[in-house]
Amino acid sequence: MTDNSLYDDADDPHRPIRLGDAGAAGAAARWGNMLTLFMRIMALFWLLQGVMQWVIVLTASKPIFDEAPTNAAIAVVFFAVLDLVAGVGLWLATPWGGVLWLLIAGAQIFVTLSVPGFFAGGYWLIALDLALIGLYFFLTYEAGRDYEAQRLREKRRRRRAPEFEAVDGVLGRLQRHARALFGRLGD
Repeated sequence: MTDNSLYDDADDPHRPIRLGDAGAAGAAARWGNMLTLFMRIMALFWLLQGVMQWVIVLTASKPIFDEAPTNAAIAVVFFAVLDLVAGVGLWLATPWGGVLWLLIAGAQIFVTLSVPGFFAGGYWLIALDLALIGLYFFLTYEAGRDYEAQRLREKRRRRRAPEFEAVDGVLGRLQRHARALFGRLGD
C-alpha cells in the first residue's frame, strides 16, 4: 500500500476504497470517528421512529386519512417516510443525512409544540432533540477543526520537505567525500 501522508485527501485516488486508514486526516480521525458513531446511533433511533410511524399507518383499523384529521395523517406519513430516509443518511454518515436529520428534528420540535400529544414525551422530546442537535453541531465543529489543523500541518510539512531534501543531499555528498577521503588515508 502506498504512503499517502504526502497528499491531501483530494489527491489520493484510492481514498474511497481505503479501509482502516485515516489518510491525510491523521489525528482528525478521532473526532470524525466520534461523529460517525453518533450519527450511526442516531440512525438506529430514527429508523425505529420511522418503523413506529409505519406501524401506525399499517395497523389502523380504517385508512389513516379516514380515521385521523388530515393534518395529523399527513404528519404521520411525512415522518414515516422521512424518518427512514434520514436514518439511512445518518447510517451512511453523509452530509445530506445530517441535513435531513436536522430538518426532521426541527419538524418534530415544531409538531410537538403545535400539536401536543402527537409524539409521546412532549417537552422532554423537545429537550432531547435540542440536546442531540447541539451535540451534532459540537462534534461536527470539532471534527472539522481537527481536520483543518491536520491539513495545515501537512501543507507546512510539504513546504519544508524540499529544504530538508536539499540539506540531506548536501550531507550525503559530504559523507561520501569523507568516506572516500578517510578510505584513501587508511590505504
